[in-house]
Amino acid sequence: MSIANNLNTIKSTLPEHVTLVAVSKTKPVSDLMEAYNAGQRIFGENKIQEMAEKHETMPKDIKWHMIGHVQTNKVKYMASFVDLIHGVESLKLLKEINKQAKKHNRIIDCLLQIKIASEDSKFGMSPEDAKSILQLETLSEFKHVNIVGVMGMATFTDNQNQVQQEFKLLKATFDALKSLNKGLHTISMGMSGDYPLAIASGSTMVRVGSSIFGARNYAI
Repeated sequence: MSIANNLNTIKSTLPEHVTLVAVSKTKPVSDLMEAYNAGQRIFGENKIQEMAEKHETMPKDIKWHMIGHVQTNKVKYMASFVDLIHGVESLKLLKEINKQAKKHNRIIDCLLQIKIASEDSKFGMSPEDAKSILQLETLSEFKHVNIVGVMGMATFTDNQNQVQQEFKLLKATFDALKSLNKGLHTISMGMSGDYPLAIASGSTMVRVGSSIFGARNYAI
């Protein structure tokens, strides 16, 4: 099947309230343009340099999502155009995003990344850390970031029960944080292998790559 067909098949199964992020990391611009021409406007990348290069050459109505781990010293390379940063895992990073967004007179939407997986390799903060950030009296001074929700990555396992429990933890964390900030509206969880389960568990945004573009080529 073509990228356009894959995309339309997935979109036809998504509830109206769920946003599809096409995860295009390692894929050439030609593949992204095929998805773009089929109507996709939200693309997710996990390397800032690759995202910036694609942003330079592609249509400007695309919304670019940074879905990977973010190093503070790289924020400046995407601050002028990034639409949503999924992986905010510390107050330090939030401060840097605010600082760089200010230079471009922008407000950048951010998701707090919560560690829900049992794997050490996964990044994220605890639900308690996220709560502490939202309760900071100085948060109102961050004029150039807007915390709109949470993101989480489940453990890479065939144990669907474990994945479901981790998704439920993220949904419960979101509900608790929403009581502190009524402006939260996004739960980014679920990828190609588990997004139907994520949606059933309360996800409002899914990050789908291989089901749209095919297997990734990490040798690039």
